[in-house]
Parts: sequence; C-alpha cells; structure tokens
Amino acid sequence: MAEEKGFSFQLEQQAGKARAGRMVTRRGVVETPVFMPVGTRGTVKAMTTPELRQVGTSILLGNTYHLHLRPGHELVEQLGGLHRFMNWSGPILTDSGGFQVFSLGKLRKIKEDGVTFRSHIDGAACYLSPESAVAIQESLGSDIMMQLDECPPYPAEREYVANSMQLSLRWAARCKEARTAKGGALFGIVQGGMYEDLRLASAEGLMDIGFDGYAIGGLSVGEPKVLMNQVLSYLPARLPENAPRYLMGVGTPEDLVTAVAAGVDMFDCVMPTRNARNGQLFTHTGKINIKQARYRQDDGPLDAQCGCETCAHYSRAYVHHLFRNGEILGHRLMTLHNLAYYHHLMATMRQAILEQRFEEFAREFFASYPSSGE
Repeated sequence: MAEEKGFSFQLEQQAGKARAGRMVTRRGVVETPVFMPVGTRGTVKAMTTPELRQVGTSILLGNTYHLHLRPGHELVEQLGGLHRFMNWSGPILTDSGGFQVFSLGKLRKIKEDGVTFRSHIDGAACYLSPESAVAIQESLGSDIMMQLDECPPYPAEREYVANSMQLSLRWAARCKEARTAKGGALFGIVQGGMYEDLRLASAEGLMDIGFDGYAIGGLSVGEPKVLMNQVLSYLPARLPENAPRYLMGVGTPEDLVTAVAAGVDMFDCVMPTRNARNGQLFTHTGKINIKQARYRQDDGPLDAQCGCETCAHYSRAYVHHLFRNGEILGHRLMTLHNLAYYHHLMATMRQAILEQRFEEFAREFFASYPSSGE
C-alpha cells in the first residue's frame, strides 16, 4: 500500500510482464507507462510549459542538486514552490542529487553521515545528507521525492558495490524518517551494480523499509547494453506489484520498449532534448541527423507518421536550414518533435498493453526501428 496520503498506484492491465497503470499524485493522475522530460534547472530546455502539455507531458523531473545551488531551494520556496516558479501545475518528480554528486568524481567525498562536494559552479564547499536531500525536495514542493543514494561506477569491485549498496539502504531509512507531512511521495532506489544477489538484497531491504515506489538506479552508467538488459530481465518483476517501478536515466526508444516489456512503469532521460539540440531526431523509422546535406532540399516532414506541430508545419529542409545556421527556433522545433515522439511511443505502448497485444507491438517496433540509425 502507498504510504503518502493522496498518492496511489493501480495496476490496470498486464500483458506478459508489461504493465499499464494509473498513478495518482496530489497534483494529478499519471497514466503509465510514462516518460518524464528532464527539467534540470526548472526548465525543459527550449520548451515552455504550455508546449510541454501540448506534446503530451503529464509529469516532469526537476533536479535537486542544481536547484539547490542556483537559485537556491529557499528562494524557490519563498516564491511559491517549483510549480509556481516554472508555471507547471502537474506533478513533478525530483531526484535527490545523488547521481549529480556521483558525476563530480574527485570533487566529492562520501561518508556515513552524507557527502561533501565542491560546487561545479564556483567550487564552494557543499554538503548533502539524507535528511537535507529530503528537506530540499520538500522546499521545492516535489510531488515524488527520491531517496539520497550512492551510485557506484561501472566497472566496480564487488566489495565496493556491496558496501555502497548497504550505505544506500541506511540512507534510505534515514530519508523515510526525515520526511514530514508536507513532503510528497517517497521512492527508494535499488542499487547493487551488475551483481544479481546484491540487486535483490537491495530490493528486499527497501521493501522492508517500505516506500511509495521503487526505482532502479545505477544503470546507463557506462555498462554494456547486454548487462543493463540482464538486470532488467529479473529485477522489475521482483519489485512490489502495487507500486510504480521507475528506471532512472534511460534511455533510447529501444531501451524504453525493452524495459516496458520487463515490467517498468516510469522513465526519464535527457536524450530527446539533448539530441534535438545536436540535430538528431527520433522518428517512427529510426533516427535521422538533420545536419546532413541530404535534407537540404527535402520538403517532407521530419516524420510522416507524427502529428506534432513541427511535423505538421515545417519541412526537413527548413529545419536543416535552421540548424545549419544556429537558429534557436531549430532547437525548439526539434525538441518539440522529439518529446512528442517519446510521449506518443509511451501512449502507444500503453494502448497495446490494455488491448493485450504488446508482444505484437514490440515485434513490429523492432522490425521498423533499426538500432543502427538511418
């Protein structure tokens, strides 16, 4: 059972391991499987919040680490919380900052009580503990908060990963204890690297503590795809059926279909927005790089099967022209399309699950979406 008042998850249909559900938060209902655009600093790059709603966004992700450093979570709270600050009325999930601290490498030092690190902005000394991570997320007004965890690198020795996983479990218990009445739902994060027994021990430990949802962390950190898929082959099904399952930081359209087939409900990734700014677009027949000369005179839409505003009104030739000339509008149009594609993919998978034809959908998807690109 979900512990947060106003938060619940209902499994509506299952096709194999793939799941369709309804997640109720204090700021609205989210139908799963769902993709969450990444709004690192209180903005999904190049998009206004009305545009996010237009392309199908129901929940987005904010970044605790970055908002804590600038403009500061106290200021965001003073100005009415993150929702008011960025003009978004729907649910927001905030990560704990653990992954960003992990990415700082030598700029951080991890101890039992928390982690000290140097700001990537000005080098100032900073400190993050399980308690302060929850307090910051509550100040932001998060609807779904994440526990503070340590994300071990890949590759890493088993002893290091085991000790790291146990530390994350102790931090998980402290995060739950620190949550107050004004806090949103709280998710635990399964760690354990590529070691199956450690992953399962982490999951069992988190379930013993009890959370509103369960995330799979520590993937897409440089490991071969085959290892990520190996973890997905056994882990999601071992998590509670009546709670959402969230795969953090993943990924490509192929990754999303593979993970939904394994029983995952929630995703986030910078890929659709970051790749758009680099000229890479996701379409129903694979990826295209709009910078290539072949598109200079192409009067067709980015994706003939897409109904987004970009595809309805602008040609590949025009978007190619914008990108080659460094025009901001090009970044906006490509980001809008990529997000629309991702949301449409999730909605299509959900419908296929509800209609008990997900296996057929997945087979057709992989047949028409070459992983090698164009």
